[in-house]
Amino acid sequence: MRRVTRVAISADDSNGLDSVVSPHFGRCPYYVLVDLDGREVSEVSAVENPYYGQHTPGAVPGFIQSQGADVMLAGGMGRRAIGFFQQYGIQAVTGAAGTVRYALEQYLGGALEGAAPCRESIAHSHDEVVAEGEYEEDEAGRLREEIEMLQQQLDAAMERLEGVAKSDQTKERQKQ
Repeated sequence: MRRVTRVAISADDSNGLDSVVSPHFGRCPYYVLVDLDGREVSEVSAVENPYYGQHTPGAVPGFIQSQGADVMLAGGMGRRAIGFFQQYGIQAVTGAAGTVRYALEQYLGGALEGAAPCRESIAHSHDEVVAEGEYEEDEAGRLREEIEMLQQQLDAAMERLEGVAKSDQTKERQKQ
């Protein structure tokens, strides 16, 4: 009997696989939970982030564990969060963008793996553990990080769009 894997994905809305991936796991309003039987989606649900708008170190990873997640996909997360997920035995994966469906496809295809702390998290930590609330309480820092991640998502989407346009042009020329 195959084991079902539950993947949690940070999301800006509760539209299931069509939800937009949130740039940061802890400051998203929702998590989309996807149950996988092998590589097949067997169930999709969305839950509200009970810690949205507040900062309590370790609370969100604990909540994700309580949801039975094996994997946490997000645009980004800080160094301490990655450590908390590791302690809970949850695989943290950063770099997710676009829709939940697209991020899940990227993860299943091997294009998304591993977790690297957000650049803002690294800059504030100076290779040390971030003091409680040092970064996360800073609204301007959170907004800069979100803008940077959204720009990365936009750049990636533009690259994909250019690739599709080139492919369509090639197909059109082959028809002629």
